[in-house]
Amino acid sequence: MSYKLLVLNTETNTLFDYAPVTESVTYTTNRNGSAGTLTFTLLKNQSLNLTEGARVQFYVDGKEIFLGFVFVIEQNRWGEISVTAYDQLRYLKCNASYSFINKTLGEIIQQIATDMELKTGVLENTGHSFDKLTKENTSCLDIIEYGLMLTQYKTGKTFVFYDDFGKLCLREAQNMKSDILIGDGSVITDYTYKSDIDTDTYNQVKLVKSNKETGQIDNYIFKDQTTIKKWGLLQNFVKVDENLNDAQISEQGNIMMAYYDRVLKTITINGVGGAPDLKAGAMAYFKLKDVPELKTRYSLILDKVKHTFAAGEHTMNLEARIVDKEVYLGGIN
Repeated sequence: MSYKLLVLNTETNTLFDYAPVTESVTYTTNRNGSAGTLTFTLLKNQSLNLTEGARVQFYVDGKEIFLGFVFVIEQNRWGEISVTAYDQLRYLKCNASYSFINKTLGEIIQQIATDMELKTGVLENTGHSFDKLTKENTSCLDIIEYGLMLTQYKTGKTFVFYDDFGKLCLREAQNMKSDILIGDGSVITDYTYKSDIDTDTYNQVKLVKSNKETGQIDNYIFKDQTTIKKWGLLQNFVKVDENLNDAQISEQGNIMMAYYDRVLKTITINGVGGAPDLKAGAMAYFKLKDVPELKTRYSLILDKVKHTFAAGEHTMNLEARIVDKEVYLGGIN
């Protein structure tokens, strides 16, 4: 396996390949809420030819893996240098206010990208238009994430928003399915299967809105008495946009209940080889005879993928969640 780590110094307009002087490269993607991250550690006593904002391009065996920009340069007392670069999603952390009328999620992403001077790639048509989607003083990434959640609720399909080598893309998860098999029959060093209601589970959602006319706070409560009886009351409290009407708030509450009112089951796999272009949001096959839900082969959506390249070797750590076999897993294959 060979890789190139090209860094363009924007001040001097020079391109330098850091691969020969790099100890390790780590590439991490998350399906929700954060930019793709590339970190690399340089050997001691290497002169730097990069600055904050420098463009970074990472290739493995000629494949385009990552394109982003340097945000952090660190050096410790022993002279070791660590560099962190993020893809375009990092620029969507800024807050903005939008009101979209009769727009699909792809059109919303295109508008935000245009305003932020970011490039777009494939933006698949979700088949659903929002009558009205309004957000005030909210990060652009959170606006898009909310649109993803609404789209899944309305269509029953899972869409993934990600950066593909410098282009913002929106694709249905089913169209990002990999042929890789993870678990029985593949090389893994370890795995952890966890079932919990502690991490991201709620059986009551309380939405509150400021009422301009009365000067009071309006409360909207959504609950599941069955799971409250089993687990106790687990509440999620959210302040919503005061411009939302009752129907919109009801929709948001129902969506949140559908997403959070469940036992969260996750599988974490360490030390997998292969597929350097695999990223969060893609689907991969899992089969583990000792995990009840995965005794037969299922395709799961990857929530987090971490690639490590060091000493000529490549390994992956993967995280996926098992929520609902009809909606989330994509069925038996």
